[in-house]
Amino acid sequence: SPWGPSGPPAGDECIGRHFPLLSQFDPDNTGYISTEKFRSLLQRHGSELDPHKLEVLLALADSNSEGRICYQDFVNLMSNKRSNSFRQAILQGNRRLCSKALLEETGLSLSQRLIRHVAYETLPREIDRKWYYDSYTCCPPPWFMITITIVEVAFFLYNGVVLDRFVLQVSHPLYLKNALLYHPQLRAQAWRYLTYIFMHAGIEHLGLNVVLQLLVGIPLEMVHGAARISFVYVAGVVAGSLAVSVADMTAPVVGSSGGVYALVSAHLANIVMNWSGMKCQFKLLRMAVALICMSFEFGRAVWLRFHPSAYPPCPHPSFMAHLGGVMVGITLGVIILRNYEQRLQDQTLWWIFLSIYVIFVLFAIFWNIFAYSLLDLKLPPPP
Repeated sequence: SPWGPSGPPAGDECIGRHFPLLSQFDPDNTGYISTEKFRSLLQRHGSELDPHKLEVLLALADSNSEGRICYQDFVNLMSNKRSNSFRQAILQGNRRLCSKALLEETGLSLSQRLIRHVAYETLPREIDRKWYYDSYTCCPPPWFMITITIVEVAFFLYNGVVLDRFVLQVSHPLYLKNALLYHPQLRAQAWRYLTYIFMHAGIEHLGLNVVLQLLVGIPLEMVHGAARISFVYVAGVVAGSLAVSVADMTAPVVGSSGGVYALVSAHLANIVMNWSGMKCQFKLLRMAVALICMSFEFGRAVWLRFHPSAYPPCPHPSFMAHLGGVMVGITLGVIILRNYEQRLQDQTLWWIFLSIYVIFVLFAIFWNIFAYSLLDLKLPPPP
């Protein structure tokens, strides 16, 4: 029994303080105490839980018709751990949270208002928003999106100086000689499937990608963490270059659009799927603006692809990376964003979409090894 003599996990002062008190309210070692007894425990001993965490416990208790609190759920709550069953129990609760919404709280500092704003931008459930608001410490900061953006800008500025061109760099005769971009003749150099994100067609290409990945990527990383957001971003990047190698076999590819479109598509899809729960301001207008920006960038890429090349017979960079990123965003990305602080390995759809992604990657690898020679394509000469 979780109430046994071994006690709760070490290292949590609050759990250790409440353990002997909780056991007094459960002499039969059932593992549960009533909500009323739990309130009495708090009043008698003057202990104070964070009000938002207390709401979670009460919502969890009210999901049971008998109004009981499980000690193990209490341990998980105080240890900032939540299982999928914990989430489901809360969502199925019959009780409406009686306290005011996080948006109505006053007297917050600038940093607290920023955290609250991020919570409302990204999370559809009030109980998740309060959980995030209480738990976020800004340690670590959203380092991944900031770092990747700085590196992309640095490489662009370096190439601008070397080529003496910042607008439509892609039209420069020496552009394709860079060792970072993906080129069909050099597809055996595996790093190019990833490093092409550090090359951009011009400042107009870089600018929109940077704006989108900062405005969308940083809030998402603050909520879901660097590991999950970097996975979506890198998966979109790899899917983008592989999509080009399969569907537009003679074209090179540059830019971070695969990763950016993966993040933005996942975020927009999450908003649509949780429309009533998302409380971000002007969400319809902002979705329209985001879609217009994405459409403009995609249209620019399509126009450039079919525009007469500056270095025939090699065409301009492909636009298929955008579509590869979108597919990652609306599959893997949505599953990650919908399961805030939940174990992804507990989600059936996660394994389904991850399996599809792995199968696509393996298919693309074999395609790159065998299809080019079997189809007898006439590829552009190496740069």
